Amino acid sequence: MMIYIDLFLGFLKVGLFSFGGAYAAIPLIRDVVLHYGWINDEQLACMIAVSESTPGPIMVNMATYVGSMTAGIPGAMIATFSVVLPAFVIIILIMIMLKGLLKNPYAQAVLRGLKPCIMGIILAMGISMIMQNTVIKGTIFSPDIKSVMVCLVLAVVYFGSRKIVKSGISPILLICIAAVMGMSVY
Repeated sequence: MMIYIDLFLGFLKVGLFSFGGAYAAIPLIRDVVLHYGWINDEQLACMIAVSESTPGPIMVNMATYVGSMTAGIPGAMIATFSVVLPAFVIIILIMIMLKGLLKNPYAQAVLRGLKPCIMGIILAMGISMIMQNTVIKGTIFSPDIKSVMVCLVLAVVYFGSRKIVKSGISPILLICIAAVMGMSVY
């Protein structure tokens, strides 16, 4: 019974304090799952990859996966419910107060102030994930050349496509290219 309460409170915290989407939520999810000992860093990296490649929001997929691993189907349902509950309630409240809220200069200032913070969180998590997944385990700093090359090729494809096509490459196509490269290299 305690695991259900922990899942509810842990993922309610993630849902309450995750501004900026799933990538900004990954550090918070990492803290929660490591604090409770539900999974380790390596499992988290795999879970992020699986959550990215499956349909649906990453945060919901990750909550469902962790809940399922720790407490079966009821755990998956509780974790998923608790991670979406805050957003659902907030959206309902915003819809009720939408006209007045969006015209409020203080609300606009808060939203403008959150944007650079969210960008910084996403960038920091991306750098952290690159460092975790490109360094060979057990060494101080010995980059895995295959991983570094895959990252560089993906960066060239992404930024090169933005030079050719103004809107850039589709994220779905970039994920498919990354999957093909990962399968061929590893």
